[in-house]
Amino acid sequence: MKNYFKPVFWLLSSVFVFIQCKKEEALADNISRPSATLQTNPNIHVVKIDTVIKGKQVELKKEIEKKIIPNKDFHYTALPYKKNDSLAKDFKKKYSAEELYTILAINRLDKKNLYRADTLVVPSVVEKDFLRYSPFPGNLPVLKDVKKFVFFSYPIQAFGVYEYGNLIKWGPTSMGKKSTQTDRGLHFANWKKEVSISTVSDEWKLRWNFNISNFRGIGWHQYEMPGYPASHSCLRLLEKDAKWMYTFADTWILNPGGATVRANGTPVYVYGDYKWGGRKPWYNLMENPKANDISVDDMTKIIEPELEKILKEQENRDQVAAQVLIEKAEKKRQDSLDIAI
Repeated sequence: MKNYFKPVFWLLSSVFVFIQCKKEEALADNISRPSATLQTNPNIHVVKIDTVIKGKQVELKKEIEKKIIPNKDFHYTALPYKKNDSLAKDFKKKYSAEELYTILAINRLDKKNLYRADTLVVPSVVEKDFLRYSPFPGNLPVLKDVKKFVFFSYPIQAFGVYEYGNLIKWGPTSMGKKSTQTDRGLHFANWKKEVSISTVSDEWKLRWNFNISNFRGIGWHQYEMPGYPASHSCLRLLEKDAKWMYTFADTWILNPGGATVRANGTPVYVYGDYKWGGRKPWYNLMENPKANDISVDDMTKIIEPELEKILKEQENRDQVAAQVLIEKAEKKRQDSLDIAI
């Protein structure tokens, strides 16, 4: 009975796979044809992507519109805050929860640490689109072929997230204090865990923790934001940002057994020096709304020396990820055969 059904099962499986491959190849062909409307837009650039469908290498094209952030047509003012209960009450009444979140982020604070502020830097217009306050360029041509990239700036205590050269997110951070500074340079995202216990103190719970330096235990995660670099080397984020970053970034891929790295995760670059004991950089916005802006040229000079490595690691990860999918599909197919037999 077993010998009778086995050839029939193999034949049906082959027919199914053939039909499925044809459907997916047709889908790939449709995706790869650029829209005529998009091609006429000078702000569109095409990114070639290699992927694997049923073991066959297929070249797709992804059309990315360059992010253009409008000029900063607002100004900032100083709001005295500490030890003034009436001002504090008026401040909380004047702004909605969403607006308050934006103002605190500009001042590198969370709500719990609002009491630490002597003075708050407040924009004349509180925009709904937080990208309007970004110190990072909206588009970086140097990153046009890089799928995902995270940049942490020590001088302004802020992070920026890019996708194919487009800025898609930015926010405040609290990096390593003077005695325990965060390592500069290129890193890659490793493993992640929703709640980790700090190696410094078992009382510290690190939510949405994403490791970027495995042996030193450094990563980004949610924790208190006091308005200055205060961590033990990690990159603190507001919980909203930490949760978003947790789902955005890619982890490493390990070899079977988990002892060695097969492919690295999302590239992460930590840059620059903080002016310890100096004026908080966001206070400079009151004199110049662009005081903390980083130019395209400056960002390019920082990233360019590492670009070859970033692209090489990205290519390796794509190949490994595709191979892992094939291995899983093969295992699933083999398990189905074993059950049928």
